[in-house]
Amino acid sequence: MAKYHFIKHFNLINKHRFLVFVHSIKLGIPIRGLLHDLSKYSPVEFINSAKYYNGNSSPIYAQRLDNKMYSTISVHHIKHNKHHFEYWIDFFKGNIVLRAMPYKYALEYVADMISASKVYNHKNYTKDKPLAYFLERKDHFLMNSCTKEFVEKLLTIYKDQGFKPLKKKLTKKIYDESLTHHKDVEFIEIKSFILK
Repeated sequence: MAKYHFIKHFNLINKHRFLVFVHSIKLGIPIRGLLHDLSKYSPVEFINSAKYYNGNSSPIYAQRLDNKMYSTISVHHIKHNKHHFEYWIDFFKGNIVLRAMPYKYALEYVADMISASKVYNHKNYTKDKPLAYFLERKDHFLMNSCTKEFVEKLLTIYKDQGFKPLKKKLTKKIYDESLTHHKDVEFIEIKSFILK
């Protein structure tokens, strides 16, 4: 029988949400920080996450390994949180539709990545960890190119200079420039199968 780590997972959620809130204040989006990840307290996410808790990585990965790569935690979380790029994926006429994350949610995603990196890396955390994590995975993400560019630029600035330069004037300018370089909606063609 699986051991459930309810208290440890509850403490992890609270620590992560607190860090996101602090970082969201620095990025000028305090309300997004307050509302961040409230779905993690819902039964479908909380109970399963407590079951797969290990303190060093997301329970989503452990659940996937144990459940034929399908995660009920992930599906529920993504559908209830606009700061995940997967929320902005749709399908239309045989195409995958990738919409650029709106500015405030893309900023929240940056705060989320930094906070998660701090929580899971513990004492081994350094400011380059969030960017390294992102760069290692970005080519596999079904993420709009505008969002990719924006996130990478902000994490690079954070790695080099911390939060100090990441004020609204600069982050909004970077976001708007990313929109001029890329379409806010991109399509990826997929083969469609017609059942007769």
